[in-house]
This record gives sequence, structure tokens and C-alpha cells, in this order.
Amino acid sequence: MKNELPKWADYGLIPLINLAIAFTVSGLVVLFVGENPIEAAKLLLRGSLGYGEGIGFTLFHATNFIFTGLAVAVAFHCGLFNIGGEGQAYIGGLGVAIICLSLDTVAPWWITFPLAIAASALFGAAWALIPAWLQAKRGSHVVITTIMFNFIAASVMVYLLTGMLRPQDSMAPQTRTFEVGGQIPKLDFMMDWFGLDIGGAPLNLSFLVALVAAFLVWVLIWRTKFGYELRTMGTSPTAAVYAGIPPVKTVVITMLISGALAGMMALNPVMGEQARVELDFVAGAGFVGIAVALMGRSHPVGIVIAGILFGMLYQGGAELAFDMPNISRDMIIVIQGLVILFAGALEHMFRPALINFFEILSINSKSSSKEAA
Repeated sequence: MKNELPKWADYGLIPLINLAIAFTVSGLVVLFVGENPIEAAKLLLRGSLGYGEGIGFTLFHATNFIFTGLAVAVAFHCGLFNIGGEGQAYIGGLGVAIICLSLDTVAPWWITFPLAIAASALFGAAWALIPAWLQAKRGSHVVITTIMFNFIAASVMVYLLTGMLRPQDSMAPQTRTFEVGGQIPKLDFMMDWFGLDIGGAPLNLSFLVALVAAFLVWVLIWRTKFGYELRTMGTSPTAAVYAGIPPVKTVVITMLISGALAGMMALNPVMGEQARVELDFVAGAGFVGIAVALMGRSHPVGIVIAGILFGMLYQGGAELAFDMPNISRDMIIVIQGLVILFAGALEHMFRPALINFFEILSINSKSSSKEAA
């Protein structure tokens, strides 16, 4: 079809080109500070995938990004831009804390964990409800309301973690450490099957929950009536209303699902790593999820792959900053920002040229076929 790319190019070639350009520009930045970009790339890969513990940390970071990437993608399909994943994950952590602080001394983790999953999803969805309703009923732009709710969520958590949730014998803005019933198992036993020792990496059961969530999102979007309705709403709201799809209901439910997925991100750091709720445990994962969803073309498989890529950047970048003194942690953030820039804001930069290329290729192919006939 005219002005469209083949699916393999749209879902595979464009992200690869954007990634290649991002790493090329990053290599020039590394060269500018006096380091060898080839060696830097080797260190990054070795630090993220070269040994068991590095792989464990990479997948741990990827878990956060898969959850937030799925949250953004579900909203994208409905034509919504949920930029509030940061706040929804924060409040999702409050739901996890309530369950763990209440049950960690009286119930095993396999009872606490399902309840914490439900609580994180419920609290994350609840934090997305007001922006969803304002968008659906009052026309308030969801980008503005969700980003404002990020700041409100941060303020709420500061208030709670310095007040009623803080133990009396502690000055740190955090909850008490959860007992065994509030901590989920690490996946070291599973990695042993592949001959990998993840050492102290906090890779935990929430990684498998993220993969299950990705599968369920695929089922929701492409195999259910509601998924068809939300995709129709995202493609053409006018056509959706003409077809009898209720816009308010569709927008609100979509945002609730998106908020629930973002809220579930809290399971990974809160129950899997820290065993408590600390300030800023989300650490920007809500915003990285936007780039993950864009690079993954809003498809769960692409989001899992993009999430692992960003996990590699976080883990490999930390080791790179340690091994190459001229490349500071700030430089790693610059490199990550370049990947986000080309994968997100500039992800359509090469599309017109590729469309023209494939159109010329198609015309030449047809001309050759006619000549051969």
C-alpha cells in the first residue's frame, strides 16, 4: 500500500536503523572525551551480557521497563499518551507496602505475592482513574494531567515515608524492612539451569510476571473485542463512535489497564530487591517506558526486546563508567538519552526515505517482470 512500509521493515528495520544511529552518535561522544568507542562498546556488552551476575542485573532492570513499556503501549493503541507511569508505579508501591507490612509476619511469600500483585495493579489503576475521567468527560489532555499526577504521587510518598510509614526508631524516609513473607524469591535457581551464576543480582520472580503480563497484553489487544474497540478508538475516534463504541468507557478502561501495568512495576524493586519502600524507587522507569514502547512498536514482543536493551544500557553503562574513568555516570545518561532521542522523538526520521526506497524497488520489480513476460 502506498506510503506504507512492509511489516518487517516497520517493526524491525526502522528500530535497528535508529539504534545504529544512536550508538554511532554515542561513539562520537565517547571519542570526544578521549576514549576508544570500540573498547567502550565491548565493555558495555561484557558488563551486561558477559557473565552471570551482569545478565541478572540486566534482566532485573529490564523487568521495570517491560512493565512501564506495556503500560505506555496499551494507552498508545487507544490514541492516549500516558506519561504518568512514574506516579502510577509510585502509588503501586504503596499498595505493595500495605500488603507486605500487614502480612509479612503471618503469611508466606506465595500468599503475600499474589495479593501484592493485585494491590499494586489496583493502586496504579486508581491513580490513573482521575486523569482518565478528565480526558474522557472534560477533554483535559491526558499528557498534562498524568504528568501533574506524577508530582502529586511523589509528594504523597514523601509525606507517608517521612511520617506514618516510617519506623519510629529510624530517621531514613522508608518503611521497615519486610520479613521473609514480604520478600519474593530470586531466580538464581532458574538461571542455574543455564549454567549461570547471578551472584548478588536481584533478579526475581517479578521478571516472569512481566513476561506473563506481556502475553496477556497481546491477548487483550489483538484477541479480544475490547482490544479491537480500543484500537479502533486510537485509529479513528469518529469511526469508533459511528460504530457504536462508547468513547468514555473505552478511554477510562484503557487508562485503568495502563495504570495497573505501571503500578505492577513496583513489585520488582519493592519486594524483589529492597524488601521495603524507599524514596524514588521508581528511578525514572516510567519515562524510560515511553522509549521502550516506541522502540518496541507498541507490540509486547518488541517491548520485551527493547526492555532488555535498556536493561543492558543501565547495567553495562554502570560497569563502563567504572572501567573507563573519563566516561562518568553523567556520560552514560547522555548515551541513554541519545538512544531515547532516536528511538522516541526521532523514530520517524528515516521513514519517508525508506518509503521512497521501497516504492522505487517495487516499481523496478514490476518493470522487470513485465520485460521478462
